[in-house]
Amino acid sequence: MNKLAEFLPAFMHFSRLESTNLILLLGLILLLGALGGRLFQKLKIPQVVGYIVIGILIGQSGFQILSANVITALDPLSSIALSLIGFMIGGELKAQVIKKYGKQFVGILLFESIVPFIIVSVCISAVSFAVTKNAPASLSLGLILGAISSATAPAATTDVLRENRTRGPLTTTVLGIVAMDDAVALVLYALASSVAASLLGAHTASFGKQLLLLAYNIGGSVLLGSLIGFFLSLIIRNVMTDPGRILGFSLGALFLSAGIAGFLHLDMILAAMALGFFMVNFAPAKTRPTFTLVENFTPPIYVLFFVLVGAKLNVWNVTAFVALLAVLYVFLRTVGKTIGATFGSRLTKAPEAVRKYLPFCLLSQAGVAIGLSISAGHDFAGSVGPTVLLIITATTFIVQLIGPVCVKHGIEKAGECNLDITEEDLMKTVTVSDVAWNNQKVCSPSSPAIVFETSKLSSILNSFSRHPNLNYAVKDAEGTLTGFITLERLKDALIMSDWYESLLAMDIMEPVHIVCSPQTTITDLYTLFSKNDCTAVPIVSENNKTMGVIEKNAVDHFLRQQVIALHKKIASLG
Repeated sequence: MNKLAEFLPAFMHFSRLESTNLILLLGLILLLGALGGRLFQKLKIPQVVGYIVIGILIGQSGFQILSANVITALDPLSSIALSLIGFMIGGELKAQVIKKYGKQFVGILLFESIVPFIIVSVCISAVSFAVTKNAPASLSLGLILGAISSATAPAATTDVLRENRTRGPLTTTVLGIVAMDDAVALVLYALASSVAASLLGAHTASFGKQLLLLAYNIGGSVLLGSLIGFFLSLIIRNVMTDPGRILGFSLGALFLSAGIAGFLHLDMILAAMALGFFMVNFAPAKTRPTFTLVENFTPPIYVLFFVLVGAKLNVWNVTAFVALLAVLYVFLRTVGKTIGATFGSRLTKAPEAVRKYLPFCLLSQAGVAIGLSISAGHDFAGSVGPTVLLIITATTFIVQLIGPVCVKHGIEKAGECNLDITEEDLMKTVTVSDVAWNNQKVCSPSSPAIVFETSKLSSILNSFSRHPNLNYAVKDAEGTLTGFITLERLKDALIMSDWYESLLAMDIMEPVHIVCSPQTTITDLYTLFSKNDCTAVPIVSENNKTMGVIEKNAVDHFLRQQVIALHKKIASLG
């Protein structure tokens, strides 16, 4: 313990040096973050919570292994992550989805944003006035916090959805809401800060000018993303065929969008969303795989992003009054989001799962909320600004830990987990036994796909006429696999009509070159099919006892049926 006590201060001192090796720290962040995510996943808690907790432990609120200078130096990674998140959300906003759910999205969005704004504004203002007796400052504080409360963090929410492979009306609604939620928060903040400025006499832009800046921010972001999306689609359509190059051009365009948005003081998330929205709706079908390629690139970026989110949080400077307001803010925001989302869902006649469980998916808050709090800290530096900044920092710590857990609870209750699955996904998890013993007629230890060495050709042909099997495993009296009969071998045997009555299974079987076990995954089984140019493989146990035959057409049929069943379940959800 003494050696550890001596080592930690030395290591923390080393980490504070400006010459700290960023590559070393990136490796440390990725390794610890991935371990934390996996640990929390084992505990049935969303992995994003593990990332944030690791960030808290090694950041400003913990051992400070990541110094403030290092965190600042790594800020571009946060911009990259937010751009990737915005791009993937934009890719989910397909025209047919908006056509089907558009009115529902708008109705829910307005209520889940405005109701918490009203509740937080009124209650925070009342509590603050009861303590400070300063009406202008209390009302200003309430209005600004109310506006910020309307924002929902897309990052943590979408990470949980992605981790649990969700699909259904709740997932669609959540993605639509978090895509547009921040724009409403910006509008409400413009209104609230203008009123607060007149109450406090702060030197901020006029309301008219703020509206112009808001229009520039939203309109410019959408235009920028759409233009870059247009040029990217042209490049991919006319030049690119290789997936690696498509990924390179896509990431380059996405990072260019984020960089230009930052340079022009636009919203990089909105710009990335517009880029993704354009690509999925207006670009040719050839460009659609772009989203899969980009998604495969995101996991390590997400780990870095959420670890840094946790590392930035410093909750030790919070006073008792600020702590009271912070707890009250979290409670009131939760109540407001719940009432607003529930009422909006019922008013727009959303599916039952959306009405019941949408409030659980709207609690996370981070990026835009922190950005607006920083803006408030600058605009109202001599009054309520520092308090707003402290409250949002402290509450971000709380909701970023609680929010993902609530999202997971909501989607599990809605029955939407593990529905966004393709045949390729199933192949990685389904085994030979899942397929073979799913239908006893396909294959089983007692099925007609197994014959004895001494079985007559006539009985084998009779089995062929009555059962779907095209290939047979041959076993001896002890059940050991000795050979394999294919349809081609049977055809050859029929040519020898003079010997028809005397032929046995051992006479027409061929030697076995490949086998599989019940635990073999379908991915590995397809590899056997491909490498050996065959369509059937015998199944044997660990002691080489014959268990049946697995045929490629049966596997194909099983996978298609599973996907169709998932689609039917999604459709039944609304």
